[in-house]
Amino acid sequence: MLTIDSLRAYGANVDEGLGRCMNMEPLYLRVVGMVVDDVDGNFAKLKEAMAERDTRKTFDAAHALKGSIGNVSLTPIFKPVCALSDMLKDKPDMVMGPECDRLANEVFEQYDRLKAL
Repeated sequence: MLTIDSLRAYGANVDEGLGRCMNMEPLYLRVVGMVVDDVDGNFAKLKEAMAERDTRKTFDAAHALKGSIGNVSLTPIFKPVCALSDMLKDKPDMVMGPECDRLANEVFEQYDRLKAL
């Protein structure tokens, strides 16, 4: 179950996330829950794009995740998704190599950790 304490233990910057939610814990937990439930399916889109080795789709999914994850300060996922998005920005023809795979795998591992809270 998502709690402020479990999110802190996970490594989220809870104080920053709460600040974006007017320090309303129920609102913050609800928004984090929406990210965990992957409302827009961006984790699935990222996984599919990586499997297809589609740089543009991978960037689009990573960039969307960067925004939603950043807004709730889920630092353990934000760092690798931000790095992946930044790596692919303005490079639609880039061939994705091992570093893209490493970053995407870290995103998925952190997402699984978050879902287990």
